[in-house]
Amino acid sequence: MEKRRRVRALAPEERRAALIAATIPLLHEHGVDVSTRQIAEAAGVAEGTIFGVFETKTSLVVCSVIKALDPQPTLDALAAIDRSLPLRDRLVRAAELLHARFSENAQIMTAARKLVLTGDASGQMLANRETLHAALTDVIAADGAQLRRTPAAVASLLLLFCGANTYGPFGDPDNFSGEETVSLLLDGLLIRRGN
Repeated sequence: MEKRRRVRALAPEERRAALIAATIPLLHEHGVDVSTRQIAEAAGVAEGTIFGVFETKTSLVVCSVIKALDPQPTLDALAAIDRSLPLRDRLVRAAELLHARFSENAQIMTAARKLVLTGDASGQMLANRETLHAALTDVIAADGAQLRRTPAAVASLLLLFCGANTYGPFGDPDNFSGEETVSLLLDGLLIRRGN
């Protein structure tokens, strides 16, 4: 008779990471109303295991929201935009990345708004926004002389529009492609009929 081998116990940081990874898809589906039972089932652990690593369900949810909203993949994609492309092409690519990020994380953002993020969590969220804004400003910076507003202001407007288009009551991400968004930003809405 072969003796069953015991599965190696995870170190606290590994267990923490596994619980966060299991929680993120549930936040997309259920928002902050996800239960610890659902999280435990998704992670394949006993419910009490959660509280051996996290003080409360809220602390697990906050950590999961922060991880889900990590801007690094978007920052990497913005950094990869070829700076030799014309401004319009760079902005179209940036707008597409932002629309995708916001659309993918819409449910998580709703969850984040429901949480009272204090201390390190709110600081991390603010730092993420500032880092994303700086990366987008860098995409625009080389052509600042062509713009009536500073590259930072243009970055703010693009983020504002992409965010409002995803989360706002009048938003329609399917109707405003990256190209259309950039056209609105750079060209406005007036039809120009010769000079």
